[in-house]
Amino acid sequence: MAEGANAAATAIEQAESRAFSTRFPMNSAFIFTFGALGGMLFGFDTGIISGASPLIEADFGLTVSQTGFITSSVLIGSCAGALSIGALSDRFGRKKLLIVSAILFLIGSGMCATSTGFLMMVAARIILGLAVGAASALTPAYLAELAPKERRGSLSTLFQLMITFGILLAYASNLGFLNHNLLGVRDWRWMLGSALVPAALLLIGGLLLPESPRYLVNKGDERNAFKVLTLIRKDVDQAQVQLELDEIKEVAAQDTKGGVRELFRIAKPALVAAVGIMLFQQLVGINSVIYFLPQVFIKGFGFPEGDAIWVSVGIGVVNFVSTIVATMIMDKFPRKKMLIFGSVVMTVALAILAVMNFVGDVAVLAVPTMILIAFYILGFAISWGPIAWVLIGEIFPLSVRGIGSSFGSAANWLGNFIVSQFFLMLLAAFGNNVGGPFAIFGVFSLLSIPFVMRFVPETKGKSLEEIEEEMTRR
Repeated sequence: MAEGANAAATAIEQAESRAFSTRFPMNSAFIFTFGALGGMLFGFDTGIISGASPLIEADFGLTVSQTGFITSSVLIGSCAGALSIGALSDRFGRKKLLIVSAILFLIGSGMCATSTGFLMMVAARIILGLAVGAASALTPAYLAELAPKERRGSLSTLFQLMITFGILLAYASNLGFLNHNLLGVRDWRWMLGSALVPAALLLIGGLLLPESPRYLVNKGDERNAFKVLTLIRKDVDQAQVQLELDEIKEVAAQDTKGGVRELFRIAKPALVAAVGIMLFQQLVGINSVIYFLPQVFIKGFGFPEGDAIWVSVGIGVVNFVSTIVATMIMDKFPRKKMLIFGSVVMTVALAILAVMNFVGDVAVLAVPTMILIAFYILGFAISWGPIAWVLIGEIFPLSVRGIGSSFGSAANWLGNFIVSQFFLMLLAAFGNNVGGPFAIFGVFSLLSIPFVMRFVPETKGKSLEEIEEEMTRR
């Protein structure tokens, strides 16, 4: 990925150097919405496979293990994309690598829709994974660097909101195309090919988006950094813009060249916080719900497939609406308190769910289980879902922000892989009693509370430069 990204980023840089001085034809709402589109593709490509994989399995005559590998192969690419993109974005800029990610989304989605067999599908999913991993590392840092400190939480939460919206769109796409072989093309190809539309929007938006002002300052381009800040700070005068630019320049002047060695030397507390946050975000079990909720109700409660998919749609709606609420309240409450509140809600919901399914009559527990999962999703969506992504964009020093976000994102994909690989095995080990795996997730929800109290910094209302000074003193 590194060589291709280098070449693409160089070409974009040459084109941009000729066009950057032109007036930006968009406002800040456009910038933050299109900047977060990577999150929508992240969610869409995560959720779409849940409905398409059984159809692909039947069409290609795959074994269960081959189908499982098609599902998890995206995680291989995601981890590689997340780890490699950070250093490249610190070198070439956030904007250019977002464009590279959009191109990878287009290639991967097109290959998925036109796959002729198992190997081509796996290759396509790995390419999609590279794009998803890149977007997961790039977008939080990009949004955090553009947002004013007073609204950075809510604006950065757009990334998680877009993820949940993408998941919901994927579920809707699965239902809409199911059993509709339009123009003689199989339904699952339409499902997977529908990702081309948001990928094209991300590419178009990426070409118009400005570069991060903090990246521009780090590269000595103060003139264009001032122009970008003026564009996205329309509610303040130029004197205040200049003050913000001076603060960015002061901190950037103290930073040394970023890299893995520098990351471990100056940003170890931030790295511990980011990796821990991202591991816990996955180990509380969220993607067991995203990937496998239909199977939970099919295997655990004997639901028909259609009813089970509708349950997942309903939970997807809860996830999306709860994230909208999180966007509205994100900058009103301290980040740490919201994380702890979410952990408490998840722990209580999962504990009740586990005990109920172990001691109660499973035949009558489907609806109460559904309600408790909805409360669990609510607790996650207003706290760990968005705040984890907000924090990894905030807590790293500018010189290593790209590579630091990459390490945090890679930890997220590692946790995702662990959950997705072992969930169905855990479900089977407990005799298809959903109380077993959800009890384990409840333990991780409980353990997340002391971790937050000890290792996670409070960042609400602070500039990125103030956070950097605090984290480097730890």
